[in-house]
Amino acid sequence: MTMIYEKVAVIGMGLIGASIALSIRRGSLANEIVGSDCSSQVGNAVGRLKLTDRFEPDAAIAVKDADLVIMAVPVGSVGSLAKQIIPSLKRGAVLTDTGSTKTSIIRDVAPYLRDDISWLPSHPLAGTEHSGPSAGFESLFDGRYWIVLPLEVEEATVVKFEKFITSLGSVTERMSAEYHDKVLALTSHLPHLIAYTIVGTAVDLETQLKNDVIRFSASGFRDFTRIASSDPVMWRDIFLNNDVAVLEMLQRFSEDLSFLQRAIRWQEGDKLEEFFSRTREIRRSIIDAGQG
Repeated sequence: MTMIYEKVAVIGMGLIGASIALSIRRGSLANEIVGSDCSSQVGNAVGRLKLTDRFEPDAAIAVKDADLVIMAVPVGSVGSLAKQIIPSLKRGAVLTDTGSTKTSIIRDVAPYLRDDISWLPSHPLAGTEHSGPSAGFESLFDGRYWIVLPLEVEEATVVKFEKFITSLGSVTERMSAEYHDKVLALTSHLPHLIAYTIVGTAVDLETQLKNDVIRFSASGFRDFTRIASSDPVMWRDIFLNNDVAVLEMLQRFSEDLSFLQRAIRWQEGDKLEEFFSRTREIRRSIIDAGQG
């Protein structure tokens, strides 16, 4: 691979930021990678793990002369970060983010934008339940979708950014903010909400039953506990900032759950079998699409 941007600044060196830096280095996509994070502990880890060419605790300094700036911070922090760094961006710089909610981020960044920079919101559909710089790995984005919101940016700038994304190993897809938030509400946000709820229900059980639930956990419950161990700050911000779409999908889910409750109560096996058959077909289509 060849260099696409001379200097890339990654602000926020958690799982996503660290993995971006490692993937950039793997593909030699930039001559210089600068990392930044407000946590000194994270900064020490970045240096120890040699994730970037340079670490700069002050984000406004880190972005100076950067051709591409990636805000890899919780969605609730993107607006304040944008306010801090945008005055320091060079003319022609590309600014993006990795947040899981797009409508709120576009709203929060808008007051601080400049006409001479390109604002390209984006979202890699990749991650694990682990967090922090040590959780990063260079192949995190391989074969994963990375959503790009072109907004009103020149096509050549968008295409160059998409080339960078595909060079990280991802498959790019363009979406509007509203559509993105609805899709993610169902495919990611609602499953996490359900996982947190189920694990929370187990916590509230009487001691012996709770101990046996943990002791005899089958793969299904183990999957829920894995999802529910994700970064609580990140998920708090996601639910608060994608509330409209999440509540819409939660209402639909509640209606389906009520249907299943009635079918179980009235021993309507045909309705249960029909419902499970339909959902099995969805699972097969997910596997066929390479996402399972």
